[in-house]
Amino acid sequence: MPILTDFIPPSSAKALDLPTVSKGAPFFISFHASVEPNTGKPWCPDVVAALPVLREAFSPDHAPNVAFVEVGQRPEWRDPKNIFRTKWNLTAVPTLVRFESVDGTVKEVGRLVEGQILDRARLSKFISSREARI
Repeated sequence: MPILTDFIPPSSAKALDLPTVSKGAPFFISFHASVEPNTGKPWCPDVVAALPVLREAFSPDHAPNVAFVEVGQRPEWRDPKNIFRTKWNLTAVPTLVRFESVDGTVKEVGRLVEGQILDRARLSKFISSREARI
């Protein structure tokens, strides 16, 4: 399955390396609210709604790789100094970011945020399109 749940993100998007984004294939990172220990679910209802859609989209064998990354519990996420806010330029969860190798450098080429992920047609196009800049 191309869903990576044990991916440890580098300190920032600029630190993604070429082995992660290889051979022209896109690499995706899906940023989520962390799971609350007392409920077993993410604290953000938008993430709870998006996770089944994301799992479905990335589960086929032909789907590109995606890393699921948790951004922290609600107090951590709300901290303006949260690394995902400062180094990954996130303003909301869930956020799905597409990275590609462009001229030998890994670059972000698009992202879907919150409700955009629930639009299955838009998500499918974003995942499969060579021209994913949205």
